Amino acid sequence: MTANASSTATYTPRYEQRVKLVQGIVREHSTLDDAAASELAVHMLHALDTIPEKLR
Repeated sequence: MTANASSTATYTPRYEQRVKLVQGIVREHSTLDDAAASELAVHMLHALDTIPEKLR
């Protein structure tokens, strides 16, 4: 590694990682486009996050 090389690592919030994971699953198993799959993923995660932890 040279002295001028810089790191390109970027931080991705856990929530965003979860949305992308669910979005990918929705896209694989449906005919939704990226925008619709992303919107559905957000709604799905919100619903899952509101379930009390004892019931999950």
